[in-house]
Amino acid sequence: MTAKVYSYMRFSDARQAGGASSERQGAYAAAWAREHALLLDETLSMRDEGLSAFHQRHVKKGALGVFLKAVEDGQVPAGSFLVVEGLDRLSRAEPIQAQAQLTAIISAGISVVTASDGKVYSRDRLKANPMDLVYSLLVMIRAHEESDTKSKRVRDAIRRQCQGWIAGTYRGLIRYGKSPGWLHVVNGRWELIPERVEAIRTAVDMFRRGLGTGHIAKTLHDAGLSMSAGLPTSGHLVRLLANPALKGEKHLVLEPDTHVLESYYPAVIDADVWTELQQLVDLRSRRHVRGQIPSLLTGFGVAVCGYCGSPMKSQTMANKRRDDGTLADGHRRLQCVRVNSGESCVVKGSCSSAPIERALMRYCSDMVNLQSLYDGDRGALPRSELTAASARLQDIETKLERITEALLESTDGAPATFIRRARELEAGRDLARDQVRRAERALAEAARSDLTGADERWKALIEGVEGLDYEARMRARQLVADTFERIVVYHSGMRPAADKRSIDVILQAKGGTARQLRITADNTLAAWDEVPSTASL
Repeated sequence: MTAKVYSYMRFSDARQAGGASSERQGAYAAAWAREHALLLDETLSMRDEGLSAFHQRHVKKGALGVFLKAVEDGQVPAGSFLVVEGLDRLSRAEPIQAQAQLTAIISAGISVVTASDGKVYSRDRLKANPMDLVYSLLVMIRAHEESDTKSKRVRDAIRRQCQGWIAGTYRGLIRYGKSPGWLHVVNGRWELIPERVEAIRTAVDMFRRGLGTGHIAKTLHDAGLSMSAGLPTSGHLVRLLANPALKGEKHLVLEPDTHVLESYYPAVIDADVWTELQQLVDLRSRRHVRGQIPSLLTGFGVAVCGYCGSPMKSQTMANKRRDDGTLADGHRRLQCVRVNSGESCVVKGSCSSAPIERALMRYCSDMVNLQSLYDGDRGALPRSELTAASARLQDIETKLERITEALLESTDGAPATFIRRARELEAGRDLARDQVRRAERALAEAARSDLTGADERWKALIEGVEGLDYEARMRARQLVADTFERIVVYHSGMRPAADKRSIDVILQAKGGTARQLRITADNTLAAWDEVPSTASL
């Protein structure tokens, strides 16, 4: 391949791209190519606008990264030249990293030309004049120090703005980090973009009704709704639902602190709804739904085998659908996960999931039955979990305080064992804080879960569940997950020999009591009795 000239221009602020610097750099590269009778290859001549060389974003995301990959792959002919305004345009990273990039380019047979001083850095020239290598290192050291100093000044200014916001003395914009896609700045203030907010509120409503993110993304796409400049995707939705900016908060991480700015953005949803979303996201992360017929019972750790205690699994023969889209009861099966494993379940076999679903939907559509499930305190379990998590957090913080005091009193420096133990405790403290937050959300959810109208919510879904409607089944699945701690299934009855023609189910409500359902061979719900507290679940 014939040697060529390539031009690289970088601007940390994209607004600089339209100025004289851009024209000057482009003209120099063209003139240098003409002077040396070489072709300026504009197909790989590069511009990185708004990408920092200090943080290496021009390598990770920009055109320089593409060029380095092309050099590595042998697509750039040996003997070619890369023209840059100065070495600081190439990199402002730590000197050892910056010089490694320069060395990699030169080692591949590519010469680097700096327009600011006309220097050429090539293998032959550096061999003849090694001091040029020292000079390049000094330039890189200076460039890194300048950027490092500027970065610290910017971070300090941002930190002061954050502190001012928290104290109530500053109410301006804080230019740091990426802004939410549903907001824009108008006259120095954040304002909501109505069509994107509509999409977000639609997505939140659908998610709270139990629908999956993939289904929601498709629905939004079909309706022409988008929450940002791009198309809605499942992954985008998951990140969106966890974003505190929805309730108006901006979180800025400026090591070692995280600043939480309340009411920084206009809120799309209120704080209570956002807290509920986090509870749902946490639960849904353990519930992956496959196929177009979501199971009401399996896939989220609630349904277990009554004979061995292992999880239950669903088996759906979707290719056996009737003309109206439904399936015969026998084509939707429920069985123990151990049925086909080396350690087989003590009672082999399976049962149709349809009669269990009908019995469950019918039972929960009666307010008397729901009330009987909750004779106890629904908040007892999350309250005890919160107490335990808070105690763990307090214990860790006390130990950290003791280590900190010991380090402050030490005159011989910090022992390595103390530092290592402090780091371990800090990691444990972060974990304990997460556990406290989850327990607080669970307790708040239990407090909000009033039974008023609950029977009607179940009743409204019966027809859709029976007709295998995706949305109805997803909503019913959510109700099951919210209501029950465990559902124990005896597919051949509690006494398989005597109860061969029946299915027994024990429903254990969250924070409530347990009830037994018996489904006879003709799919009749024969009994629902309270299970003694000593019963093994």
